[in-house]
Amino acid sequence: MALGPQQRPLFPRMSSSEADAREVPAPQQVVARFAELRNVHQAFAWFRSNARRFEDWQLEVTAIPAPPWGEAARSEWLRAKFEELGLAQVQQDELGNVFGIRPGLESDARCIAISAHLDTVFPAGTAIQVRREGDKICGPGISDNGSGITAMLALAAALKEIGIELAAPILFIGNVGEEGEGDLRGMRHIFEQQHWAESIGATVVLDGAGTDTIIAEGLGSRRYEVTMRGSGGHSWSDFGIPNPVVALAQVIARFSQTSVPASPKTTFNIGTIQGGTSVNSIPQLAMMRVDTRSASVEQLDRLERALREAVKESLSEASGKKKQESLIVDLRVIGNRPAADLPADSHLLKMIRAVDAHLNNNSRIQRASTDANIPLALGREAIAIGAGGSGGGAHTLNEWYDPAGRDLGLKRILLLTLALAGVPEE
Repeated sequence: MALGPQQRPLFPRMSSSEADAREVPAPQQVVARFAELRNVHQAFAWFRSNARRFEDWQLEVTAIPAPPWGEAARSEWLRAKFEELGLAQVQQDELGNVFGIRPGLESDARCIAISAHLDTVFPAGTAIQVRREGDKICGPGISDNGSGITAMLALAAALKEIGIELAAPILFIGNVGEEGEGDLRGMRHIFEQQHWAESIGATVVLDGAGTDTIIAEGLGSRRYEVTMRGSGGHSWSDFGIPNPVVALAQVIARFSQTSVPASPKTTFNIGTIQGGTSVNSIPQLAMMRVDTRSASVEQLDRLERALREAVKESLSEASGKKKQESLIVDLRVIGNRPAADLPADSHLLKMIRAVDAHLNNNSRIQRASTDANIPLALGREAIAIGAGGSGGGAHTLNEWYDPAGRDLGLKRILLLTLALAGVPEE
């Protein structure tokens, strides 16, 4: 749809080459102009007057279990909410990702994606009890990511209620598989689809509470499962055959001696270990899971080589004790999150900085592993920010969220969305 004479974007969105060729308003000017619009002030007031409604949404979605690979019920709930809020082309994909569009006036413009992950870390069968405790609302997942889902809905509702028209469309996404061994599978799947990959411009991920951070640096991680298998036997009569637990312990001892640099910060952790049947049995199996993290792909590669070498050496030593017996090892990658950073001169980073300056909000750049890792690794502009308010006890049954300060978070999200999408002149 072509823009009419009264529908020119206040500040046209341009590519880097276009911006170089023309003088464009500074990000601070863009944000200040949007913040002066009458309907934006109406939206700010609407956020304040609907604070209780947001709490109800947050309690409602948190009460719906969304364990790893079990987000279907929450996906269906969000789909219904998207339809209720009048979003267009509401749909779910085969993984359970949910989509809804707030159309823009420029038919050929790329979408601004606003996403929030639906899953939690809590396994199926976890007792989910949501409640109010004074000024706080409580329940496992209430902040991570009940607050992000609620902020996304609040933005969609405000755009509808106040009738703010946008130049570019907004694509709202509730995605699955962000936590733990979900390995960002929901966001990864979205950007593997040509339709979405070509449609999405910038991506803003709403994850957790707060307003004091901008996740613009993607922390890379790789996770491994190492399994040792042997014939097993009796601790007396079969003494001397290779013991998977001993061999695995030797892997741990060797790998733990691997040096890591302070910069780029690089870490590793042996997170779980299991195996064996009884104290007087040589086990048939031993297994461990390993987590490695770094801002550098090269360092992740180096840690993987060190782990594989430790496995090779320990296996050789264990099998050499009794030649007629040997161990079988399986080293499997169970997680791979790419490391990538948003360039310091990116349009998206300039805009969120300008929004924070306008709102007198102090924030800092941080590195973390979020859904933003996927578009960042593809060279796309993406950040993750909090939904306002404050939270604590993340990933525990005692998780809580305090709505005080949610108003600032919602203002921040709205102004950033408008700055990225563009608003027609009144």
